[in-house]
Amino acid sequence: MIEVYALSLEGTWFYVALQYESIVAVSFAAEQKTAQNNLLTKLPSNLPFRTHKEPSEFAKNALSNLKRIYDGKEANTTLPLSTAHLTSYTQKVLKTTRAIPVGYVSTYGAVAESAGGGPRAVGNIMAGNPFAPIVPCHRVVKSDFSLGGYGGGLRVKLALLQKEKRGFSEPQQVDVDGEDLKVYPVEYVLNKPGFDLLA
Repeated sequence: MIEVYALSLEGTWFYVALQYESIVAVSFAAEQKTAQNNLLTKLPSNLPFRTHKEPSEFAKNALSNLKRIYDGKEANTTLPLSTAHLTSYTQKVLKTTRAIPVGYVSTYGAVAESAGGGPRAVGNIMAGNPFAPIVPCHRVVKSDFSLGGYGGGLRVKLALLQKEKRGFSEPQQVDVDGEDLKVYPVEYVLNKPGFDLLA
């Protein structure tokens, strides 16, 4: 049984679906119905679920970290995710994406180079990411540092990245299971001409 919890904070609804103290899916949106529908589309279709009004301690922790990520703050990056139903390649791409630190972005190509496969395959996995923004697919952009796509819309992706600005100036290498992942300061994206039009 999947347990679903919701919390409204500062005008945004946050939803988390849990099974055995592991996160199955999360969602967020300004409208409760949108956040709820987004979550339901991410749940495995073969498992029943029920909603709760009072969050468990684990649900409170998950929702709190979801809000922290949404606000551009440091958060617990080791929350357990339920990934057994996903392919091994999807798991690898999500793990690689989860390694992108706050204040940085990577590209679809760089994630593919680290995890294997191609940029298009990575993009498809990002589009179906059930753990956004805990697995921060908003930090994955095109090779020219344009935004690419985002399930919540490009304005939401841009807003998340703007909150994560840290003033870094140099690219870095992040180790993911012995593979290097190249990451770039989020400013590479935010300083592109025309992005202010999305704000």
